[in-house]
Amino acid sequence: MLKLLSSTSSRVHCLTTPTPSLRIKQEPNSVFYALGRLTGLTQRSPKNSFFRACFCSDSSNGSGSGSGSQPAVEVDEKGAESQSGADSKASSAIVSTYPKPEDYLTVLALPLPHRPLFPGFYMPIYVKDPKLLAALQESRKRQAPYAGAFLLKDEPGTESSTSSETEKSVYDIKGKELFNRLHEVGTLAQISSIQGDQVILIGHRRLRITEMVSEDPLTVKVDHLKEKPYNKDDDVIKATSFEVISTLRDVLKTSSLWRDHVQTYSQHIGDFNFPRLADFGAAISGANKLQCQQVLEELDVHKRLQLTLELVKKEMEISKIQESIAKAIEEKISGEQRRYLLNEQLKAIKKELGLETDDKTALSAKFKERLEPNREKCPPHVLQVIEEELTKLQLLEASSSEFNVTRNYLDWLTVLPWGNYSDENFDVIRAQTILDEDHYGLTDVKERILEFIAVGKLRGTSQGKIICLSGPPGVGKTSIGRSIARALNRKFFRFSVGGLSDVAEIKGHRRTYIGAMPGKMVQCLKNVGTANPLVLIDEIDKLGRGHAGDPASALLELLDPEQNANFLDHYLDVPIDLSKVLFVCTANVVDNIPNPLLDRMEVIAIAGYIADEKMHIARDYLEKTAQETCGVKPEQVEVTDAALLGLIENYCREAGVRNLQKHIEKIYRKIALRLVREGSSNESVISGEVVQSAETKAEVDETDQHAAANETAAEVESVGNSSHELKSESSVQTSDQPKDPKDATETEKLKETETSKAVEKVSVDASNLADFVGKPVFHAERIYDQTPVGVVMGLAWTAMGGSTLYIETTEVEQGEGKGALHVTGQLGDVMKESAQIAHTLARTILLEKEPDNPFFANTKLHLHVPAGATPKDGPSAGCTMITSLLSLAMKMPVRKDLAMTGEVTLTGKILPIGGVKEKTIAARRSEVKTIIFPSANKRDYDELAPNVREGLDVHFVDDYSQIFNLAFDNNTGN
Repeated sequence: MLKLLSSTSSRVHCLTTPTPSLRIKQEPNSVFYALGRLTGLTQRSPKNSFFRACFCSDSSNGSGSGSGSQPAVEVDEKGAESQSGADSKASSAIVSTYPKPEDYLTVLALPLPHRPLFPGFYMPIYVKDPKLLAALQESRKRQAPYAGAFLLKDEPGTESSTSSETEKSVYDIKGKELFNRLHEVGTLAQISSIQGDQVILIGHRRLRITEMVSEDPLTVKVDHLKEKPYNKDDDVIKATSFEVISTLRDVLKTSSLWRDHVQTYSQHIGDFNFPRLADFGAAISGANKLQCQQVLEELDVHKRLQLTLELVKKEMEISKIQESIAKAIEEKISGEQRRYLLNEQLKAIKKELGLETDDKTALSAKFKERLEPNREKCPPHVLQVIEEELTKLQLLEASSSEFNVTRNYLDWLTVLPWGNYSDENFDVIRAQTILDEDHYGLTDVKERILEFIAVGKLRGTSQGKIICLSGPPGVGKTSIGRSIARALNRKFFRFSVGGLSDVAEIKGHRRTYIGAMPGKMVQCLKNVGTANPLVLIDEIDKLGRGHAGDPASALLELLDPEQNANFLDHYLDVPIDLSKVLFVCTANVVDNIPNPLLDRMEVIAIAGYIADEKMHIARDYLEKTAQETCGVKPEQVEVTDAALLGLIENYCREAGVRNLQKHIEKIYRKIALRLVREGSSNESVISGEVVQSAETKAEVDETDQHAAANETAAEVESVGNSSHELKSESSVQTSDQPKDPKDATETEKLKETETSKAVEKVSVDASNLADFVGKPVFHAERIYDQTPVGVVMGLAWTAMGGSTLYIETTEVEQGEGKGALHVTGQLGDVMKESAQIAHTLARTILLEKEPDNPFFANTKLHLHVPAGATPKDGPSAGCTMITSLLSLAMKMPVRKDLAMTGEVTLTGKILPIGGVKEKTIAARRSEVKTIIFPSANKRDYDELAPNVREGLDVHFVDDYSQIFNLAFDNNTGN
């Protein structure tokens, strides 16, 4: 009757049209009334001694899924007499039961591939074997319309699943192989009708196969099985059966398909007993075929009811899950639809009552409200554009793309701080204090900022300027910008233009493009909320140039004081006043900045820091920051001046202090790790001492106690030298502790205090510095203690600061007319030309000094600048090269404490150079006492700080003859 919807994968074939001979009883009983009739299991009617067969719908392949049910038909089996007196118009579905079903001991074996047939139910099957089909038709004609229906076992190694392939393979199995694949227990089935290859079977009673009679078609001998005797009044059987009925009642509430089957079954089966209830529950359940076969084979009625109860309970759970899933999905869909309808109705109601305007009116009100505080300060041309756009917004449809473009445009126009300036602080003393707090040294930069503030105080207003801070990495260019903003009480905004290749990043996109946005300056004004911020343009010397234009040229309008009062962004398309903005740019190398852009800047060079300045910065700034970052208290660590000096000279020799900051943080991280380790070991050691001392107290006298304390102290000393004294005192005190509770409390407090103080201060000095930062990275830049012949120290400028540079010349070979010069050291074109000039000028000078010396004419020379992997170029090595060549030619070494720099002409004139401060710092780092500079650089040297010039003997020269006298005539240094 019932096939659950859980097995919907199978194809359902059911009898859609009952035969005309079936007497159908349609009673208008309700579903719960039908179940009420099921409760009368023990009320058997003595008048109903006939057999009632219930036909249930089933799929053609016997799966556990059904889509409908057919009304049951009554088959009278009172005897041969009543059968012979039946109406002549009886249907072929009502077959004579003479001889009786129990008389059939040899039957045709019909394989059921997917589900067993239960007594009282019908099943349509398809018979593809022509011989078997013919045998069935012959049996029906001979008034013997019975066959045995047996479930087919699964083929070993395959899963039990319903598929057309399995169905086809069943029809190919014949003979003994088929006999071995059949389950032993089956059902005696009446052949109700045969239509083509479809056979309708009605289950009658259980059979057991005993032996095979013939193979094709398969015929077997069977025994008829009967249920084991049972007590109908047994309370356990009754309770089990009522639980089955109760479960069926619950299933009826969730499944309409079950409801139809139960109602039909209860209408037409009056003789309903416990075995039939068990078969009914198992037949209509969606259990797999092995579980159903287990019920079919069970002859104990009580056990059969238990098995059926398990199956219907499982069906109940599946039905609940199915119902909950369906309910959840339905609620979700209906809830969303309901919410949408209610929202639409609410909008319509509010619109009718005037409580809420539509989206366009609300947007316009929001924009007007945002613009209202700055309306008086806003320029008239901007107000006109905003009003026009608001009018256009009302005329556009909200779904159009132009509506979103206009809305975004108005959003940007109204959010900008038109005429809104922050109150500047022109207190020079306060600004000086802030700049000194954040940075040490940098006198030039601080002086320029103070001048800017002083001018603003006298005028009452400040004009925007463009300051360019140039210098090596790590000298604090970016952080200076933050300090200036804090000193001026201006908002700070930073954006980097390093690698920037798109002009639209600065000037904005046209609104005609999808995803258009304003440029960086408009975004800056929106973020800071004022029209006079301090804007830091970082890495301006690293501007790129791509297919989207030249950003350096686009920056001209932004930075030019004569143009930025009417800066035009492509997106806004209205002029913006940027004249009050203070621009601070940073660059490593000023030479890389395009000249038109550099012309609009005021360049302030930050050369770097000497060792003395780095010591102050490390002690006053970097060390405090590292302590806070690592969570180390000042009283827990001591870093000596010698350690910092060794760190600066051997690890962090570059011009900036960023690398020095990294090394100091590295030291403090290792100190933090050491403190945590020692603190953990102290806690474990002290807790162990308390236990040991308590045990020793009961066994040894006072003398032994002190001995035990000394042993404990020795063990503690082996754990760590930093805290052995405090821990030994702790062990003595804990071993002598009395048993008084007050003394025990005091001892516990003392132990906690000692634990917190047990870690001794960590000291970092020059001796153990390598334990914290590893082996030294740099060694002394002086390669030679005594300068050899042909070697001279020069001074060079690099992007990382100044450095000393040796120039070496040696003799390759001599011979008449073999004079030549070979240059190595990865030199640039400028230095190669300087070497040729030096070679020519050296020959001239040597001819003047020693006319009889043919060294340059007959000698092939090799000039090399060490560190060949480093590219070197610049117009400041000419005089050094000449000195190196003359030293080799005259066999005279130069002074060991001498360094020089300057470019020379063919006539011997010394030209000025750049980077005087960097080169002076590099000379001091290499312990150079005497420096030779061009005379034109005397003003640059005089501007240096006194601490940079201290202890140096500097000579300023105009002609190389002066250098010759200083280098060779005064050889006392050697």
